[in-house]
Amino acid sequence: MQRIKLLLASLLFSGSTLAAEPVTVLLDWFINPDHAQLIVAREKGFFDEEGLSVELIEPADPSLPPKMVAAGKAEIAISYQPQLHVQVAEGLPLSRFGTLVSTPLNSLVVLADGPIDSLASLKGKKVGFSVGGFEDALLKAMLESVSLTLEDIELVNVNFSLSPALITRQVDAVIGAYRNFELNQLDIEGHPGRAFYPEEHGVPAFDELILIANKDSLDSPWMLPFLRAIERSTIFIINHPDEAWQVFRDSNPDILDNELNRRAWRDTLSRFALRPAALDRQRYENFAAFMQSQGLIDTVPELDSYTFAAGR
Repeated sequence: MQRIKLLLASLLFSGSTLAAEPVTVLLDWFINPDHAQLIVAREKGFFDEEGLSVELIEPADPSLPPKMVAAGKAEIAISYQPQLHVQVAEGLPLSRFGTLVSTPLNSLVVLADGPIDSLASLKGKKVGFSVGGFEDALLKAMLESVSLTLEDIELVNVNFSLSPALITRQVDAVIGAYRNFELNQLDIEGHPGRAFYPEEHGVPAFDELILIANKDSLDSPWMLPFLRAIERSTIFIINHPDEAWQVFRDSNPDILDNELNRRAWRDTLSRFALRPAALDRQRYENFAAFMQSQGLIDTVPELDSYTFAAGR
């Protein structure tokens, strides 16, 4: 009996001293409610309980995280489904393995009291944008739904100042505005906006925020525990939204405790992927075909070459 007790004590001791698996997650932007599952999983200890030591890093340059993961400099990057299609077509060895936000957030926004009351009324107007390429393609498809083309509007690069450009009437509309942020920002500043949603105007639905890894690391020991922690965090947020908000806010109150983040939290809850590891194959195939039709990629790679569904 004494020998059994000693053996159990030895096993418990050795288990408690095992080093946690380090995982570096490169965010797509500064921390905001789109990253709620990550922050809550860290603050509630869900990563720790899965044996993971997770470091979340905000990027100095939002374009770098996928490239750094492709180069093996970090385990995970937070990215976007449209961006993944382009980067895979460019030859980066990346794969989607999970989803954080499963609906589009991108939208075309106008001032509620401005001259635009329909997409058709954009003819002859100025539309602001921040990032060329995909935003142009979104706008092109949306305009085609009302028999307009990009030649019917004037594109203006507003350099990420979407809301200010609208408020000052520098432009009549902006593409690339997030419906959970820019709409709230405009309202807080006393200039309510109206959104037109791409998925209601000729653009296939897509996952906004996804988890990507190097395709050579999909069998890594951290992957399934990481996904379990994210799913547990998502369920906690959905079941306890007010408590989860407090956990999120208190992780960095100087930055996160403000009216914009409170409103964005409310508007983002319903968009979190309830099954982060699940893959909608048809959605990815449809959107890849859309990207090809818009000239953003030349060919459509085999779906399994850039997506991964754990446990399938």
